[in-house]
Amino acid sequence: MDRRAHLADLLHAHAPSDPEEAEHLTAILALLELPGDVFSRDHYEPGHVTASAFVVPPGATELLLIHHAKLLRWLQPGGHVDPEDADVIAAALREVAEETGLTQVRLADPRRPLLDVDVHRIPARATEPAHHHFDVRLLLVAGTREAAAATDATALRWVRLDEVNEVESDRSVMRAVEKLRGRG
Repeated sequence: MDRRAHLADLLHAHAPSDPEEAEHLTAILALLELPGDVFSRDHYEPGHVTASAFVVPPGATELLLIHHAKLLRWLQPGGHVDPEDADVIAAALREVAEETGLTQVRLADPRRPLLDVDVHRIPARATEPAHHHFDVRLLLVAGTREAAAATDATALRWVRLDEVNEVESDRSVMRAVEKLRGRG
């Protein structure tokens, strides 16, 4: 199955938690209808698909967050879908390994791997125009808590779900945390 069809299937199986997330889901489905490679980091109008993951230990009482070097916030690991990634799941797994060193992770629910979807604006930089990231977010369970930051992360830490609001993050991370709290 090609990446577009695979992502469309994942999105159709996902139940948004609120009207804002429903709008994000609709926007990502519309992006998949556009011509060109919407998974390419060079697809700027209106943007491209990215993949990230909320990583929890068994029992899901904590969340692994990275301090993003460019955005200067605590976020979930993730990033661009590379040409060699078979799909967004492969991209998220690769990003988690690159940014945290964790390779012993698994999908919390292989039948419904998405935890959240989000569309957010990326400001212009010297080498690229302003655009949007159409982010699909998986829920992964770590087999170990041994992680070591790399690449875009300046630091990483396990944060208790009831303490995530005490770190500088963003609203979409908090929406995912609320979903995690509801699973417990």
